[in-house]
Amino acid sequence: MADRVVVVTGGNRGLGLGVARICAGRGDTVLLGSRDPAAGERAARGLPGRVHAVQLDVTDPDGLASLARDVAAAEGRVDVLVNNAAVHYDTWQTSVDVDLGVVREALETNLLGAWQATLAFLPLLRRSAHPRVVMVSSEGGSLASMRGGTPAYSVSKAALNALTRTLAGDLARDRVLVNAVCPGWVATDMGGPGGRPVAEGAASIMFAVDLPDGGPTGTFTRDGRPVPW
Repeated sequence: MADRVVVVTGGNRGLGLGVARICAGRGDTVLLGSRDPAAGERAARGLPGRVHAVQLDVTDPDGLASLARDVAAAEGRVDVLVNNAAVHYDTWQTSVDVDLGVVREALETNLLGAWQATLAFLPLLRRSAHPRVVMVSSEGGSLASMRGGTPAYSVSKAALNALTRTLAGDLARDRVLVNAVCPGWVATDMGGPGGRPVAEGAASIMFAVDLPDGGPTGTFTRDGRPVPW
């Protein structure tokens, strides 16, 4: 599946930028989404191939709708949507001393943002012969291993995992594969130092980007292997 049209949210740095780099290097047309247009332009200039920086704020439904119209006019379809944008790895609080405003912000971006972006681009995904939606999640959202700490992040990622399952079921008839990926602890601005290289985390995400037709949907993986829900 070459020459895809790939939309990456939160694409100007970290894992989003890593995924954009891989896709662009393979010959895909990459729409690198960023809330800050200047940051997106800087990131796009450092990548090979066909990379277009686009202003994309997953919390702005009107902006998403406008962007989807622009993409429809320019590209005609979207083959892959990578929902990567995320906020608030809140190591400074617990569920019993939590700032619920931070939780609301995390849910707005990490859950509802991914949901809104998927709905905005869904008509264009339905035009694709090989549609894929990839949710960049985290084992921090796994109910099987969840303990205390990072309440905003963990709860929002658990909700994102639930969204992955429901969308996968509802879009099965449209051949849209919807999967969640935990890239592992990665040395990004959010993850901090000490994690695996960005390129390795991005490669983990690419497993779901590159799934063949008839491949699995509604899964949660890291490096191509299942992560317990």
